[in-house]
Amino acid sequence: MDPVHIVGAGLAGSEAAWQITRAGIPVVLHEMRPQVETFAHKSGDCAEMVCSNSFRSDDDVMNAVGQLHWEMRAADGLIMAMATRHRLPAGGALAVDREAFAASVTEALRAEPLITFAPGEVTDLPSEGNWIVATGPLTSDALASAIRGVTGTEALAFFDAIAPIVHADTIDMSVAWEQSRYDKGETLAEQKAYINCPMTKPDYEAFIDALLAAEKTEFHEGETAGYFDGCLPIEVMAERGRETLRFGPMKPVGLTNPHKPDEKAYAVVQLRRDNALGTLYNIVGFQTKMKYGAQTQVFRMIPGLHEASFARLGGIHRNSFLNSPTLLDDRMRLRLRPNLRFAGQVTGVEGYVESAAMGLLAGRMAAAQALGRDLPPPPVTTAMGALIHHITGGAEAKTFQPMNVNFGLFPPLPEARSGRRGRKDRYPAYTQRAKDDFAAWLAAQ
Repeated sequence: MDPVHIVGAGLAGSEAAWQITRAGIPVVLHEMRPQVETFAHKSGDCAEMVCSNSFRSDDDVMNAVGQLHWEMRAADGLIMAMATRHRLPAGGALAVDREAFAASVTEALRAEPLITFAPGEVTDLPSEGNWIVATGPLTSDALASAIRGVTGTEALAFFDAIAPIVHADTIDMSVAWEQSRYDKGETLAEQKAYINCPMTKPDYEAFIDALLAAEKTEFHEGETAGYFDGCLPIEVMAERGRETLRFGPMKPVGLTNPHKPDEKAYAVVQLRRDNALGTLYNIVGFQTKMKYGAQTQVFRMIPGLHEASFARLGGIHRNSFLNSPTLLDDRMRLRLRPNLRFAGQVTGVEGYVESAAMGLLAGRMAAAQALGRDLPPPPVTTAMGALIHHITGGAEAKTFQPMNVNFGLFPPLPEARSGRRGRKDRYPAYTQRAKDDFAAWLAAQ
């Protein structure tokens, strides 16, 4: 049987390869790293996570991304299995040890006899065969040029920023403390999953002044900064208003400082564990485009981080994605060349989980094609179905921007089921309907 070729071994490409081999179809997995490097990746491992270590909420009753977790687990997803195996305490979120996670995904794929690894850069789009392009937001210049040549249109682009990582033993715990917001979590470790650095009003005002005055990365000529709102650089948020950060990543609610229990912090900076050893912590929501020298000066103004040592400083890079509503059909195929499917963030979904979910769907659809069958997308009432509907026709093409999964993408519930009740009633109804419909979709395959 002819193999399915996958370009890119990120989260989407890795998940696609896994799903295809579950159907008994051989795969050739093309990955240019480490021979060809990117701005953000540090290794040649499959499914390397670069911007964060969080898959966000694991609540599959009240949260749309938690429902997406459920669907991927129900579909025997490799990414969710390895994320669960290497999870770290993070309250109600699913955070993972990034290096162990990527190593396990790589090991699982290399142990699969139906997968052949083909190292090196793919620079053109084949006109024949069964291909999935899952190159992510850091698609190489050569392949991006080939995509533009086939589609006849420019790929859209926005800018993404990476948060810094701090060595845990350089955090002053006589100032900072361990606590998840509202003590969320079933175990003590989960209830203490974050390190919190408190700020007084003078601390906060001085920090904002320094943040706004810091030297920033300049864009190249002809580039414009269109940021995805879910991953704004912290200084861009600050430019929207001096209080913006206090109502965003630095909100002080749900936290009590045991060093000063009677004193309410004006703002709080949170750090989340980045590895299983607990030796590294990333600063939550602190993506930045400040230059390196400015970062160390500004971030060491945070109480508890005065002597912080950074394992990685923040950075900014260009992310590219397709205008999928005009270019892709609901089987994720390029309309102008249907032997090519696209998957992952390059399709215009945002987030690790959403990217892997699109890889899961593309893989199953490609496997069905190889077996002479057609696999329709899941119902739009499911998390995966809502996402694929959005990117392949539900969104307005003229204003298309990357999107996380959310209940706003789901069809409204029937009036008899939803009535005028609040989200505590509506959200469980959304997720229960999604579970029922996704299970039926799986059973029909």
